[in-house]
Amino acid sequence: MSSSAPAKAPAPEQGGAGPTYGALDRFFRISERGSTLSREVRGGLATFFAMAYIIVLNPIILGSAKDMYGHQLDNGQLVTATALTAALTTLLMGVIGNVPIALAAGLGVNSVVALQLAPRMSWPDAMGMVVLAGFVVMLLVATGLRERVMNAVPYGLRKAISIGIGLFIMLIGLVDSGFVSRIPDAAHTTVPLQLGADGHLDGWPVLVFVLGVLLTLALIVRKVSGAILISIVAMTVVAVVIEAVAKVPSWGLTTPKWPGNPVASPDFGLVGQVSLFGGFGKVGMLTGVLFVFTVLLSCFFDAMGTIMGVSDEAKLTDAQGQMPGINKVLFVDGLAVAAGGASSSSATTAFVESTAGVGEGARTGLANVVTGGLFAVALFLTPVATMVPSQAATPALLAVGFLIMAGSVKEIDWADYTIAIPAFVTMVMMPFTYSITNGIGMGFVTFVVLRLAAGRGREVPVAMYAVAAVFAFYYLMPALGLT
Repeated sequence: MSSSAPAKAPAPEQGGAGPTYGALDRFFRISERGSTLSREVRGGLATFFAMAYIIVLNPIILGSAKDMYGHQLDNGQLVTATALTAALTTLLMGVIGNVPIALAAGLGVNSVVALQLAPRMSWPDAMGMVVLAGFVVMLLVATGLRERVMNAVPYGLRKAISIGIGLFIMLIGLVDSGFVSRIPDAAHTTVPLQLGADGHLDGWPVLVFVLGVLLTLALIVRKVSGAILISIVAMTVVAVVIEAVAKVPSWGLTTPKWPGNPVASPDFGLVGQVSLFGGFGKVGMLTGVLFVFTVLLSCFFDAMGTIMGVSDEAKLTDAQGQMPGINKVLFVDGLAVAAGGASSSSATTAFVESTAGVGEGARTGLANVVTGGLFAVALFLTPVATMVPSQAATPALLAVGFLIMAGSVKEIDWADYTIAIPAFVTMVMMPFTYSITNGIGMGFVTFVVLRLAAGRGREVPVAMYAVAAVFAFYYLMPALGLT
């Protein structure tokens, strides 16, 4: 998932591509791509600081959910798992793919795992489905089907899926921060949400959230690199001061107090806690397949768009817009999805924040080595990461959600109702049903029905008919007495 707006790459330095660095230059093709060692290092640093917020945000999203047994994942272990997987997969992408595209736990898909999978099975079961989705991605790449499958979903619907996820994570941010809250059923009202805890904003934690949102958006408007991370750090400091002075009764999951020892050994307790097929026994084969499909689809299209967008920004594509060696990049991306599940940090995907590094001149995988190395260092700073309250971190969800939508809304053909209406259904059903699966499924079914109604059934790919039929059957299961 992404947050930083693409930055224009700098012009080549006068006097050629820069000095030669021997074996390092030959391996990463630094001079060949018109870069220099200093540019790659600066690019790696910029990318890390633009996306390091995920070390804080991913544990908050996953750690706030419970599985069907009422178990919650440990925050400190989630920080370790998130940083470890980001470090390893980013390094692999740099060494194998030789592109400046960093990876980490994807925003949006972690919400699927936390809010849709985990409540209906155990955490190891849920992470097992993420691993299976990663295996499917790698299989699609190995057989050459990934790019062909992508073409089955209309471009407008792909953009709608991104927008829907953006709206969904914005709603999650508002709820997790306490800016809005659920009205209990005892209130006997059809209104599901209200402002604050009792109809109005009150308390220091909500003030921290509001200030964080304003600061984040102001920094983004000013095009400050690492805007989200700067905001999280600044508002955490504010929260620590407020807690020290006012002794706030409750911050929610995390109380902002400076740890006695900011450095600690990483806790790898969640790594390997996976059950590949246990979830199917809990929810049934059809629902399990749909869950895997939802994770797959979220990772599939988000990563494909990010990879092509960043590579184009870095001038790594040819005249036809194709990137040489893309299968290596796509394979590592599939491996990263599986690795995220295996570490219990949720699916790992390409981050468009990598454009921050490209803007600093990064053109090769060496920038990824720098970024991955910094994530490895973060493994030993878990006490610092776990002191960040959700009110300081959740403004990032609103910013990321906005940036996802801002780059996608204009790409939908609103004049063609057979695309516009399914896109609208997809977008609104994700937050309104609190389910990414429902948004995708209802959008696909609507698209197929409207194309048939318009006499354009031949324009619908066979794969879309098949997927829409599966979703339609899934929604009809209760009426058919199959649940």
